[in-house]
This record gives sequence, structure tokens and C-alpha cells, in this order.
Amino acid sequence: MPNPDFDIDSFLSAPLTARIATNGPTVRPVWFLWEEGAFWILTGPWAGLHDRVRADPRVSLVVDVCDVPAGHVRQVIARGSAELVPFDIPRGRRKLARYLGPDESRWDPRFVRYLYDDPRRRGTTWLRLVPASLMARDLSYDPGR
Repeated sequence: MPNPDFDIDSFLSAPLTARIATNGPTVRPVWFLWEEGAFWILTGPWAGLHDRVRADPRVSLVVDVCDVPAGHVRQVIARGSAELVPFDIPRGRRKLARYLGPDESRWDPRFVRYLYDDPRRRGTTWLRLVPASLMARDLSYDPGR
């Protein structure tokens, strides 16, 4: 029986991996930040995602969990037109800290560079998706039945 108390914001605040699909089609796993009603994903000219969104901004994104032993099955599916927007360090720090922890000194140097390399030289940018449609489903069940 679906859970009517499924809190989308709480679910999307967990350090889950999303999969984003672009025209082509291509699908890739991404870390994201859910903030201000939008998905925020780091990208840049080094990534195919950047060029695909520039050519065709229509995307679909899914975040889900399927924990069979616990009976937790939840999914959020978003669709819309993504935009590439300038990178900012505070949002980048919030996004990376949710996956890597709050202590930057313990982060792999590759991730620290995203924050401090000059975004004009490196090309770091945000892919921002404000969903035109957002569907959430809680298909959780009692595994003891």
C-alpha cells in the first residue's frame, strides 16, 4: 500500500544517486542537490552531459531506492528543460558535503578542485532542472507478508 506520508523534500535531501536522461538517448548517474525546487548537477565542457543539454535541454531524471529486505521502494521522476547556469562555491560546497561529509580536508582532491578552480577556465557550471512535472511514488511494502 503506498505511503501517503512520502515527504519528497526529505527523500531528496538524502545523498542518493540520480540518473539523468538526455536526448540521444543517454542515461548517466549523477550526484545532485535538491534546492529551491530544482535539481542542481555539476557539469562542464569535459562532460557529455553539458554538450547534450546545450544542444537539447529536455531531460528526465529519476531518484529511487529499492531496499527489498526492508520493503522500502520509493521513486521521484522529474521532467523538464534544464538550463546551464553559472557555478557558485556555496552551493557547490553544500552539494559535495552531502555526499563527502562536511570536512573538505578529507575530500578527494578532484572534488575540491570543482570548488576552487576558476570556473571560467575549467568551465564548471550548474545544470539546473526546475521540473515541469514531478511525480513521486512510495511503493513500499511489508516484507514480512
